[in-house]
This record gives sequence, structure tokens and C-alpha cells, in this order.
Amino acid sequence: MLRRLHHEQPASFAFTPANLEWARGQISKYPEGRQASAVIPLLWRAQEQEGWLTKAAIEHVADMLGMAHIRALEVATFYFMFQLQPIGSVAHIQICGTTSCLICGAEDLIRVCREKIAPNPHQLSPDGRFSWEEVECLGACANAPMAQIGKDYYEDLTAETLSSLIDRFSGGEVPRPGSQIGRFSSEPAGGLTSLTELGAQSSELNGSVALAVGIGDTVKRIDGTEVPILTPWRAGRG
Repeated sequence: MLRRLHHEQPASFAFTPANLEWARGQISKYPEGRQASAVIPLLWRAQEQEGWLTKAAIEHVADMLGMAHIRALEVATFYFMFQLQPIGSVAHIQICGTTSCLICGAEDLIRVCREKIAPNPHQLSPDGRFSWEEVECLGACANAPMAQIGKDYYEDLTAETLSSLIDRFSGGEVPRPGSQIGRFSSEPAGGLTSLTELGAQSSELNGSVALAVGIGDTVKRIDGTEVPILTPWRAGRG
């Protein structure tokens, strides 16, 4: 598939101060002359900050790494995880359409997205707040069908629960990620059939969901202040 930059582009891009410090930390992980190795994490953080990857962001990252602009553009256009067009200001919904999710109802989830958001993938909703796409396997097959919304997984979905999630996001709520039928992780939907002594968890939420809820970062843009920057060797450096 041919992937091009969006026809409308902002004039400039700059990392937030905290994201800039994070980016410099990533660059410092590589030896002199190999800074270009940080291109994927820096492009990813630029996308997480803005929601999508702009031409200005790609060129800014390339300049930070001493790369030709075309080299960073090659990376951005090769990987489908990079969004090259604006996404919904509230949420971008990625529906898994691979085998497990497909046979468990992914087509019903896509129908909901077409009806409630926009007829076509990557098309913004009329109010600009939502967008959607179908993606390949996201690795949560045991809890199919599922979708990634923002940075988190919403699993064990039905057409009704996805429709409700969209309404709740639209109303300003951030629904709790993870299984939407109460599973702790990926145990059988009917309950544990083995290792039953593990049934009494010390927490209501598994590690991934607990982290998302604790940080409160589910769909908001990342500004770099959410978690500590783990590059202690750069302490005190600008």
C-alpha cells in the first residue's frame, strides 16, 4: 500500500520540554555515530505527543539524529503503526481484524465504527473527535474480539459494549481498559479450570490495567511527565 504524507501539514513541531529530555535520553543509549538507531522511538514519541506523525515532526526527529530527512521519512512510511494523517482528537480506535477476533465478532465492531464514527477507515468523524481503522493481530487473542483505543486494550467486546465505550469517551469519560466482561487477564471466560489457587488475586486489576488507571494516561496525549525518565547517567545534563 502506498503511504503518503497528509496534504495538510502544520508549519512546525517541537517536543514538550519533558519529551525532549526523554528523547535525548534515548539518543544517549547509542554510541557516537549511531544516533540514527533512535529513530523509531523518537518518531513514536512525536506521534504520541501529537496524535499523528507530521512532516515537521519527521524532519525534526531527523535533524536531532543527524539523518537526511528522506531516511526518517522512509521509516515513517514503512511502518503502519505510524499514523500519517490526523486522528480523532478524543480517540483513535484500532479494531483487530485477524482470525480470532474475526470469528468472535470483529465485523460487528467495524460496523459500529462505520455507523458511529465514519464510513471509511482513517476518516475523521464529523466533529473531528474520533477515527478508526482495522489492524492486524494485536496479540490479545484469548480475549477476542478486542480493540486498541489510545494506548490501551479493550477486550471481550461486543457491538453493544463498543458503542457504549464510544459514547462514554464522547462524554468525557475514560472507561477502564482491559476485559469488558470482568476477566482479570486471559483466563477462560467461564472461570479458572486449572491453577485455581491463583483465583484470589491481591488486586482487582491486573498489572497492565492497574498501571493505565494509576497513571491516568489512557487516551490523553503523552507530554513526558507521566512516568520518570529512566536515564540516570544523564542526570544534570541539558
